[in-house]
Amino acid sequence: MSSIRLFILGSLDERGPMHGHQLRLLAQEEHIHKWTDFTVGAIYGAIKRLAAEGLIDGVRSEREGNYPERVVYAISDAGRVSLGVIRLETLREIVLRPDPFDLALARLDGEKLDELPATLGARRDVLEARLRESRAHLENIRRYLTVAETLANEHGLMRLEAELAWLDTVIESLPAIVADETARTTARKAQQQ
Repeated sequence: MSSIRLFILGSLDERGPMHGHQLRLLAQEEHIHKWTDFTVGAIYGAIKRLAAEGLIDGVRSEREGNYPERVVYAISDAGRVSLGVIRLETLREIVLRPDPFDLALARLDGEKLDELPATLGARRDVLEARLRESRAHLENIRRYLTVAETLANEHGLMRLEAELAWLDTVIESLPAIVADETARTTARKAQQQ
């Protein structure tokens, strides 16, 4: 599954031929980096790969003012077939990526447990700020979004809300975590002696 392929092929299929800069502007306009797993800057490399695979074709070159010449791409027949497969796979596949935070939490440094409340509090502050910013952003752009785009953005909000709720559980469990880690560190030291 590739979100960037879905974005490029889907955009060319829906909007017609575009050059890389137009696709980049579209991604920026849609704030794609806030609700997908790729950055705007990755578009140019993906265009080259899609062209090499025959999923998009260069249909003409354009030059505007002093800007460099740009190749305008259109989706190919093979690209439309691939787009259909990618859409279906993406709608069917469930992607819940492991968070490295979980491993760090499971492998705490027993000597630095006193830093844990501040570290988790700072993480919570960042998540809460990101949630506020995402809510405000959605409200600002909601009138420009389709129903499906609105739901996609709300999905991101719900994930942040769930992450905050879970982190609150971790923070509430800090006394038990510290007691457990302290006991494990003490036992480990005793075994090493």
